[in-house]
Amino acid sequence: MPINSSHVPDGHRVQRPGLWLPEDHRAHQKWLQDTVNHVDENPKDFHPAVRELEELIENNSRIHMLAQGMFDEIPDKHPYNKDPSGKMSIRGCKHMLAVLNHLITTSPGWSKQSENVGLVGLPIYALFDWPMGTTFGFSFFLDPQVNGLLKKILNVWGEYLKSEDSREPSLSDKFGWFTDSGRKDLATVANLGEESDKALPFEQMFQCDPSKPYHGYKSWDDFFTREFHWDKRPVAEPENQNVIANACESTAYRVARDVKARDKFWLKGMPYSVKDILQNDPNYEQFVGGTIYQAFLSALSYHRWHTPVDGTVKKITHVEGTYYSEPLFEDFGRHPEHANEEGQTESQGYLTAAAARALVFIEADNPKIGLMCVVLIGMSEVSSNDVTVKEGQKIKKGEQLGMFHFGGSTHCLMFRKGVKVSGFPEPGKAKHNIPVRSKVAIVEDR
Repeated sequence: MPINSSHVPDGHRVQRPGLWLPEDHRAHQKWLQDTVNHVDENPKDFHPAVRELEELIENNSRIHMLAQGMFDEIPDKHPYNKDPSGKMSIRGCKHMLAVLNHLITTSPGWSKQSENVGLVGLPIYALFDWPMGTTFGFSFFLDPQVNGLLKKILNVWGEYLKSEDSREPSLSDKFGWFTDSGRKDLATVANLGEESDKALPFEQMFQCDPSKPYHGYKSWDDFFTREFHWDKRPVAEPENQNVIANACESTAYRVARDVKARDKFWLKGMPYSVKDILQNDPNYEQFVGGTIYQAFLSALSYHRWHTPVDGTVKKITHVEGTYYSEPLFEDFGRHPEHANEEGQTESQGYLTAAAARALVFIEADNPKIGLMCVVLIGMSEVSSNDVTVKEGQKIKKGEQLGMFHFGGSTHCLMFRKGVKVSGFPEPGKAKHNIPVRSKVAIVEDR
């Protein structure tokens, strides 16, 4: 999806597609400063997983150099030095770890109590935002040791988000997602942008029990992976094998045809690299010259996946990937005034070959399609790609394949060379999600 950004006179960017971070960057900065102030005023011992990362940084000269370098590269100027004293909000790697240590015992919240506060759907990504965009940070977050320890930390956070403790205050009626504004925005997204009198409230769109505390959800993750009332998301033409159903409630990002086996996916423009996306799977050659449709899920979206076709699950592969790597569209050292504030959105093509992901190969019953692949990509702290089907299982169009946990994400549908598929939503045109299980494309005769 082309970036739809505008700038106000003071240089603050507004409108961040995906709603993973606030639409107005000032809200991101205020959230970060409020979080930093809380951490500074309430110091606590590091969790063992965070301490392990701290020890790696302190005891490994190469990692220490990268960690120090990524903060030295961030310009000491607007818009990066955003605390009231004119200094960096995050004052170095040790300070970053202290904030990270706090975040893994909190759940993503919702607040619209002032014009500068909004949704921070990926709080750890928000913490790493500027360091990730440096040349040193690029190497730091790609490092296998660093990445492995970040996975440990994310698993700790994931366990917290599955606990009852994660419901406060983020799911409270007074401060969280179930305030009037939170429920309204969730319902507006689920109603595909409809804010008129015809729009249904949250309780009529999603399975819940509003008579119970926290609407009956057992944890923040239970809320995040909530299910629709399925009459609101019928399966598109279930008997028509030529109609492909939408796998995720999502907004179109790109349609690519005649994709290459290997390409420079780390460069701006990010062409797809089939061999890298599929992690050298023996089936990759079938998809060279084929079609890829990619779409992204916002933090307010429904986060379960559904099969786009009738067929059989042939193979499931989990790719470890990285969690906080984005390509260097701009070099802070050479162009500090042009640092890319849309990195997570613009990086979606890159993430297909770099991020943690699940590959679900499906042999469609429709011989016009044959083998296809659904690629589920966990962006940033969305480190859990939870596949709920098994190899060899027969599946019907619209049935659940699995779910994302803990944050916003992106996904691809991959079709082999020679499969004539058309009718995809036009990237950049839709103002709202394409509903899950609805018609997303059609297969034609060859």
